[in-house]
Amino acid sequence: MPAYVLVDCEVTDPVRYENYKKLAPSAIAKYGGRYLVRGGATTLLEGDWRPNRIVILEFPDADVARRFFDSAEYRSARAERAGAANMKMLLVQGL
Repeated sequence: MPAYVLVDCEVTDPVRYENYKKLAPSAIAKYGGRYLVRGGATTLLEGDWRPNRIVILEFPDADVARRFFDSAEYRSARAERAGAANMKMLLVQGL
């Protein structure tokens, strides 16, 4: 069953964040993940949520998504991101 990583990212240092953006895609792909949404325009339909940069990743299943998140490749990307963005990430099982 597919699993999704939902991300709300507040970029605080766009220059440094570019380093993260160079490393993350290869780590995602290595674990069978793919981008479904990557920072596109958002429109509030209901409620008072004020998201920042939204990213949605799809993985084959939740175990693979966890392996991606804990991988050496993604740890390196997260280290590059430190101080450049505030992330909120959520793993959700699909149907």
